[in-house]
Amino acid sequence: MKILYDPDPRTTEDIFSSTDRERFFSENEVAVYDGGNRESFYAAHLPLAEVLVSQQPMDRALLDSAPHLRAIFNVETNFLPNIDYPVCLSRGIHVLAPSSVFAEPVAEIGLGLALSLARDIHSAHNAFLNGHEKYGLESNVGSELLSRSDIGFIGFGDLGRALMRLLAGFRPSVKVYDPWLPDGYLRRAGVIPASLEEVLSGSRLVFVVAGITTENRHLIDGSKLDLMQSGAMLVLLSRAAIVDFKALREFASLGKIRVATDVFPEEPVAADDLLRKTPNILFSSHRAGALPQTRRQIGALVLEDLDQLSRGLAPVSCKRAQLETVSRMRSKPIKKT
Repeated sequence: MKILYDPDPRTTEDIFSSTDRERFFSENEVAVYDGGNRESFYAAHLPLAEVLVSQQPMDRALLDSAPHLRAIFNVETNFLPNIDYPVCLSRGIHVLAPSSVFAEPVAEIGLGLALSLARDIHSAHNAFLNGHEKYGLESNVGSELLSRSDIGFIGFGDLGRALMRLLAGFRPSVKVYDPWLPDGYLRRAGVIPASLEEVLSGSRLVFVVAGITTENRHLIDGSKLDLMQSGAMLVLLSRAAIVDFKALREFASLGKIRVATDVFPEEPVAADDLLRKTPNILFSSHRAGALPQTRRQIGALVLEDLDQLSRGLAPVSCKRAQLETVSRMRSKPIKKT
């Protein structure tokens, strides 16, 4: 297939294993953006391209210049509001993101953060290093089991389902708030559909795993945090904008809830940010999904769907943009680190 290839801010080494990289370039006719004038490069290669691997803006005029285009792969893995999705979908151009590769690694670190909150593993470690450790029952004041506990999810997409699989052995009762999914779908997944208020008030542990949309910025504010049980745990894994961090810091500092977060409103977090000194928060520096082996799965999913397209079949491995929801997504572009 004829491919215009411009994966920035990711690199080829990021997203392909050596074997998959060889396949990608040997099996396709690939025009690789070389860092020069991007407008000229696209003008030269877009009219011939069947596939675009890029997260650059694609307005109607650019799409009009690409009569053979069949798919756009966003290997940055977010659906950004920089593409004319209605035009793409009306012309049968698949807009795809291999975002599911991050669900499993983020779920694993989410479980680790939850276990550390529940059993105070991180505090016990620091106490031991400083010679202040306590032993036995004395060291477990405030600790609790995840087994057979009441757990809540805010959001139930790829990440929520991956977490649910990991939690199965703990035999919890799980309530889920996800206004984009029908109750029957949630029940078939083995969870209890619930309102946001029911999830927050009825759970000892709440996982925030929803994407950021036009509707849910600061969904979890002070009034919602006030619904949580005394000493309950909140693990934030998806997008920081869903939570009002000023309120989160206040509730954690007062010891009303225990918090773990992998994401922050601004990254990197400023050295003098008061959040750094807030007690009852377990910090992870947006590292949950950033594993080399995870990133290289991006290329594997792209290859799978390229094979589907080459055989005249619909892509199945990457997530396809849906007009009903993609216009409401508001994820920030990634920054290369």
